[in-house]
Amino acid sequence: MTSAGLLTVRALFSEGVLKNIAVDLQRPPVTRLFFGQIPDAVVKTVPYLYTLCAHAQRAVAQAAVAAAEGEARRPVDDAELWTEMLHENFWRLLLDWPTALGLPTAQDAFVTWRAARHGPNRVLETQKLLETVHRLGRQCLEKLNDGSPPESSVPQRLAPEPWLAYWQGTLDHPPAMHLPTSVAAAYRSRLAEADRAAAALAGGAPYPISAAGADGWGVGQTLTARGVLTHAVHVVDGHILNYRITAPTDDFFANPAALAALLAGQHFASPEEARLALERAILTLDPCLPHLVELNHA
Repeated sequence: MTSAGLLTVRALFSEGVLKNIAVDLQRPPVTRLFFGQIPDAVVKTVPYLYTLCAHAQRAVAQAAVAAAEGEARRPVDDAELWTEMLHENFWRLLLDWPTALGLPTAQDAFVTWRAARHGPNRVLETQKLLETVHRLGRQCLEKLNDGSPPESSVPQRLAPEPWLAYWQGTLDHPPAMHLPTSVAAAYRSRLAEADRAAAALAGGAPYPISAAGADGWGVGQTLTARGVLTHAVHVVDGHILNYRITAPTDDFFANPAALAALLAGQHFASPEEARLALERAILTLDPCLPHLVELNHA
């Protein structure tokens, strides 16, 4: 297991279908390092421990702490947050998905944008790259065509209040996370997310961050390229008593249900074809840590 953790996906290929799908998500108990620390130290440490989406991690940690302490949330660098989201979406759309579908990647275009993403021309470079994203996106969607009608794509909603109730123990179950209905639908949503983020970057829109809390209890939420990221904190006498981070990966791979739903009803001519479909389903749920696939044949 790496310092980020490890996801292992197991399945059995038998009679042309994938059976007995199982997931094993192992995460190191990183948040235990925060226990007993002062809140500011945690806010400063979070992006160094969670380097993927580091800007979003820091922003949501600060939002949770501020809510718990009854303070105003500090300003954030909205442009950096939108750029971070775009980076993750572009990586998937230009590199990972074409590879998964047997298409040429747009690595050169991505590398050019990546080098310019923090410079004065990042809005212009982003708009230029979107042309490549949509050109390649049309090719990917042709490969992914599953016969299902296109769904409208709307931004996921932040709702820290139910999470706060769950964190405080007054709600039995955590709020349900949005799950993709199909691989193709998830791909279309990612294209739409990239468009929205690029428009927000160009228009100077505030990045979506929300929080709820009081009396030492706080929950912060924000959007990332993978979905809603939630931080929950309990502060007592100026020190962290408890801290929890829930990322989309934690919900998607808490059990095999989300993965199995994406593969339901599909038949495959060979183990190799089944493995490709399994890998695409995993890519759809986009785990934020390394993964292994163990596919057995009956």
